[in-house]
Amino acid sequence: MSYLALPRCKLFYEDTAESDPSGRKKPAILFVNGWAISSRYWKPVVQALSTEYRCITYDQSGTGKTIIKGYAPTYTIQGFSDEASGLIEHLGLNSSRKLHIVGHSMGGMVATELCLRYPGALISATIIACGIFEETFMTSFGLMMLGGLIDLSLNFRTIFLAEPLRSMFIKRAATKEISREYQEVLIEDFTQSDKAATNAVGRFSIDREVLRAYTRHVLAIASPLLCCVGMADNTIPPEGTVTLYERRKTISSAPTNLAKFMELGHLPMLEETAQFAGELIKHFKFAEHYYSSQP
Repeated sequence: MSYLALPRCKLFYEDTAESDPSGRKKPAILFVNGWAISSRYWKPVVQALSTEYRCITYDQSGTGKTIIKGYAPTYTIQGFSDEASGLIEHLGLNSSRKLHIVGHSMGGMVATELCLRYPGALISATIIACGIFEETFMTSFGLMMLGGLIDLSLNFRTIFLAEPLRSMFIKRAATKEISREYQEVLIEDFTQSDKAATNAVGRFSIDREVLRAYTRHVLAIASPLLCCVGMADNTIPPEGTVTLYERRKTISSAPTNLAKFMELGHLPMLEETAQFAGELIKHFKFAEHYYSSQP
C-alpha cells in the first residue's frame, strides 16, 4: 500500500506488484470504485485474479484512506479522472497496451473517461451496474426522486449504523447475503465518507447532461467492452445496463458483451466472487486475443 501526492489529494492505492515484482510483467487491472465506498470491497476479486494479473485499487477523493485535508479537489467526472490518470501515469501503465479498466456504478463513468484518455494503453473496459435510460417523463421523475433520497440519506446517514436500517441498507446493496466483514465495510465507508464528495457524486451521477456525455463516451471506446449487471439490483435498475449494452452493440464496431447475474444485486463482486471473477477473466482473455490477432 502506498500514497501518491497529486495536486488534488494524497491518493491511497494498493498494487499487487509491490509484493510480487513479477506482476509488473502481467497485464494490469485498474478497479474504479462506486459511490461512497473505499477500495476495500475489491479485495476478494483481487485475490481471485492476482495470480494472472497485476491488480491496482485506490480510494477516490472523499473515501477511504485518501487524504484531502489541505487540498481542494473538484468532485466531478473530470476531477476523479484526473487523479486516476495521475496513478496510471505514475505506474507507467499509459505507454503500452497492458491495461484493463473496470468501473463499478458511478466508477463506470470515471472508467469510461479513462478509456478515452488512454486508447493506446487499453486492452478492455468493463462497466458494472452503470447503465443508461431512455429520456421519458417517468425516468426524469425517477431521477428527481432519487436526488431527494440522496439528500435524505446523507443528512441522516448515521441512522444506518443501527438496526433495522442497517440490514435494510445492506439488502438494498446486495441481494444475496455477503460476509459480515464486508457488511461492515459498506456501512463504515458510507457513514464516514466525506459529505461534500458523497453529495456531489450522488448529484452528478443522475445529472441529465452527465448521463448524455457518459452515453457518448461508452459508444466511443474502441476496445472490447463488457457490461456486467445483477438483474436483482435494487440500487440501480438493471435494465439501464442492458440498454447500454444494446445501444453500443448496435452502433459500435468494437466488440461488446453482456454478463447478466440473474439472482445478484448491485455488488456481484461480493455476492458471488468466483462467478464474477470468472466473467472478468473470460472478457480479459477475449480482449487480449482480439488485439493479438490484429494485423
